[in-house]
Amino acid sequence: MTQALQDLGEYISSTLSQDVLTTAVVKGELMLTVRPASVPKVLTFLRDDANCLFKLLMDLCGVDYPDREQRFEVVYNLLSLKHNQRIRVKTATAEDSPVPSVVGIFSSANWMEREVWDMYGVVFTDHPDLRRILTDYGFNGHAFRKDFPLSGYVELRYDDDQKRVVYEPVKLTQDFRNFDFMSPWEGMLPGDEKAGKV
Repeated sequence: MTQALQDLGEYISSTLSQDVLTTAVVKGELMLTVRPASVPKVLTFLRDDANCLFKLLMDLCGVDYPDREQRFEVVYNLLSLKHNQRIRVKTATAEDSPVPSVVGIFSSANWMEREVWDMYGVVFTDHPDLRRILTDYGFNGHAFRKDFPLSGYVELRYDDDQKRVVYEPVKLTQDFRNFDFMSPWEGMLPGDEKAGKV
């Protein structure tokens, strides 16, 4: 199986030599790294070529690497029922660099691209309806970014006086950055002293 995937990777990289940056077999799956502008071309080839026939887009997700120059990766996981194979296509992009939408190639990408935009802020050009899907329309920021605060920026609660849900700035009773490590929750628990004795 690994040899078949390596052969397929060589075939794809030789056919799309200007678009595919790297190929590798990782944990039994073929993984391609491609240029952001080449994503539609590569996915169309993988869907239509007789040696590939990856007709199903199983997943599209984002990954945040804040230390990299190109901070985000967009990952496409495809499945070929004909050949019983999976392939992972990755592309790296910066915070201000858009990635072409693949909704015209795989209609299932519509909500997945919206989710990546909502959670990470990756913009997809030519997307038919790029708007928030998991958070409120007035939500500030992108919740899956590594630099997004764990507590968020606002909290919501039901106000009995106003008889509606209200949004308020987050008010924390304890500063999480100056946590008291002498707390009884941070020490040994009763019975821990027995663990060292044999």
